[in-house]
Parts: sequence; C-alpha cells; structure tokens
Amino acid sequence: MDESSFASLAKEIAGLTGIDRTRNDAWGYSTKAIHGYQGRDPQTGAISYPLYQSATFAHPALGESTGFAYSRCGNPTVLELENTIAQLEGGLKALAFSSGTAAISTLLKLFGSGDCILACDDIYGGTYRLFHDVYQDRYGMEFDFVDFTDLDAVRAALAAHPNTRAFFVETPTNPMMHVFDIRALADLAHQHNAILVVDNTFLTSYFQRPFDLGADVVVYSGTKYLCGHNDVICGFTVLKDETLLQRHFTDYMSEGSALPPFEAWLMLRSLKTLSVRMDRQEQNACRICEFLKQHPHVADVYYVGDPDHPDYELSTRQCSGFGAMISFRVDTHQRLLDVLERVKIIAFAESLGGTESLITFPQVQTHGSIPDEMTDALGIDDRLLRLSVGLEDVDDLISDLSAALA
Repeated sequence: MDESSFASLAKEIAGLTGIDRTRNDAWGYSTKAIHGYQGRDPQTGAISYPLYQSATFAHPALGESTGFAYSRCGNPTVLELENTIAQLEGGLKALAFSSGTAAISTLLKLFGSGDCILACDDIYGGTYRLFHDVYQDRYGMEFDFVDFTDLDAVRAALAAHPNTRAFFVETPTNPMMHVFDIRALADLAHQHNAILVVDNTFLTSYFQRPFDLGADVVVYSGTKYLCGHNDVICGFTVLKDETLLQRHFTDYMSEGSALPPFEAWLMLRSLKTLSVRMDRQEQNACRICEFLKQHPHVADVYYVGDPDHPDYELSTRQCSGFGAMISFRVDTHQRLLDVLERVKIIAFAESLGGTESLITFPQVQTHGSIPDEMTDALGIDDRLLRLSVGLEDVDDLISDLSAALA
C-alpha cells in the first residue's frame, strides 16, 4: 500500500471528518452516556457494544478496506468510545490514549522549539514535570506558569512572551481549587493567535463544557471521573474543530500511545453511570465540606461548591455542578500524619474520581516534582490534604474523618 493510500485509509479509520454533531441531539446527557454514539451493535443488536480484541483486520482486496486495518490507528471499540466522548463534550473528534499524560504529551507535538505555552501555576505535578523537565529542558519549548485568576498577570505574560502559542489550564486547579474564567481566557488567547487548552478532569463535561465557553481543546485523565472505578488508566484529547485534527491524529497514530480495546470497552461501561456517580459524589462532598469547616483541627477548606469559596459565583456561572474534590489544611503536620495513618474507609492513595474515597498528601505525592518556591507560594505545605470523595455512605465517611482528626 503506497503512502497516499495509507494516508487515505488512516483518515477513514480515524473518522477524521469528525462525528455527526446532530446525531442523538435531542437526547439528554445521561441518555447519550448510556447509549453511546452508535449505541447497540448494528450487526447483532448487542446492547453492550462489542469488544473487538483484535490487533489487525483483514482487507477484502488491494485498495479495499472494512474501515479498519490495525488497532494502533483504529479499532471499532476504541472508535465508539472516542465518538461517545466527543459527543458528550460537544467537540468534533476525540482521541483515546493510554494515559492522560500520553494525551498531553502528544498534544504538545503540535508545538515546537521556541514556542511558549502559558500554563496555570497551580498544576498537577506530573504535568509540570512533563512541561519543564521534558519539553522545555530537552526540546526547547518555553513554559511560563501564571496565575490565571489575574488577567493582568496573563496580559503581562503575553507581553513578555510574544511567541505564546497556547494557554494550558486546569479548572478547578489541583490541589488548591482555583477556578478560571474560561470565556475570558479564550478571548484573550484568541486575540493573541493562541489556543486555549482546558484540562476538564475534575468536573467532566457533565458539570463543565469548555467548548461552549470558547476553548479549543479539552484534555482528560480519563482514569479519574470518566472511568470512576480505579481500574483503567487512560486519557483523552477532544478537538473543537478540524484546525488541528490531521496533524494531531498523525502524531497519535505514529507514537503508538493509543488506548487498547479492552480498556476502551471498560470505559464505555463506566460512562453509563457517570452522571449518577458525579451527582452522588457531589452530594457527599457538600456534606463533608460542612463537616470540615466546623472541625476545630481544620484550619482551611477549599471546595468550589462552598459559598464562601472566592470563585463560587464564577463556578455557578460557567458550571452546572461543583464536583467532589476537597482540599483542606489541618492545624499541625503531626495531625496530617495521624489522619493518613488512621483513616480506615478512606484510602491513603494517589489518584481521584473513583467510587472509593481517597486521601492524598500533595506536597509529597502529586506535587513532589514542583519546586519548593512554587508550592510554598501556592500554599501546598506539610499540612495540606486533598480528598477525593467517593460513593460510600456519607455518614461513614464523616465518622472516618472524625476519628482520624481526633
């Protein structure tokens, strides 16, 4: 097969014309998540979309194709997942990766040496390490870590870096729960011929829709809420339109970081309960936030659903929910150590978004790669804990925390 034929086949496999945005348009979010983009298998009527656990696919003849050739660059189960994610997000095309970091890394291939990306200063440590230690130190890209709550600071960074090609933001941020005005940042980025990339991991498209607010690309650690069961490592990029699609897919296909079909099948299953999981987790988080705010050994609570949160009004304007991530600061470092040792129902573990509640020590775990001067400025200290609220009975979670904080 010659290069032009391969390129044509790759485009067909990837569905690079994107999804039909009018498909299932009348359905509500939960219905779309449950039934998926294509839904039941058209050949057999299977309600659970089939798992195509195949590395390769036979061609009828030279120059003819079933639409699939090799699972690294296209698999029916993976494609159904990608199309479902794109439909839920309101984008044109999604690509599924073997991890969230793989998704971000492949996205960065859109840029080159000398290009600058403005990134939020309160950012996941693994993303910081990828930006600073790999793409800056090895490949000559520039990254400036900015407080995106301060638009004047963003404008100053743009003036200092006229080579800015993109903004990269998490909102809410990890772990300090800052919230950024997505529409204002999109407008500012576009005025300077840059794109806005939003990491939507904490809220998902169920609670927050960045494309509706002007974002150009949405990224995910699908391991978290989209999966929700702590049993799949995956990531996604979702593109709003065709502008970046061909080049991004070429990098995706060439680097070999595609999500395998079995994990895609598990993710399709997980999406069916996304809305009910997030609703219940948010309800639990609201109760736990109130408990923590009243506890004598808790100094600060950071939850975007708290009416006392400084960005609460912004959250109510641009989101339909608040999620279930809470950070809180205890009164002493020894008490933090006691909490990590004493919790029984809540697991002391990294990650978030699953059915099981998890508690994390960001300074050492998720943000250990970030320089001390940055974490100190942000308040990520030796008394700060991050809690991912799960689906357990909320009274049990509160009792667990109460005993651990005693």
